Amino acid sequence: TRAKDYAALLQGNQLALSFMTVAELFQWSAIHKWSEPRIKQLEQTLSNYLVIPVDIELCRSWGNLRAEMQIIGRPISVQDAWIAATALLYNLPLVTHNVKDFSRIPGLEVRTSP
Repeated sequence: TRAKDYAALLQGNQLALSFMTVAELFQWSAIHKWSEPRIKQLEQTLSNYLVIPVDIELCRSWGNLRAEMQIIGRPISVQDAWIAATALLYNLPLVTHNVKDFSRIPGLEVRTSP
């Protein structure tokens, strides 16, 4: 898995996930018809992370980001906007393997495996 590639980058840090990342993981598990034990394993893994929920402030951040990206002619998907808006609002670096979609967002610190 890619987890090993990111171990050094994440070590010693408080790890947080956007609610949208968690939702996408459960969508993936449903599409691929994971067994209940495997879903429970995912839930156990997720318990090691701070899951950042949606609130009014995050909704505003999301709306502003989507508008800004649309205005500059670089629209962003709904899902990626939630993830990026979460990182921007809480001033967190975004650790991702999907650098292409996130590196174009002004003010977002994107980190990836070496």
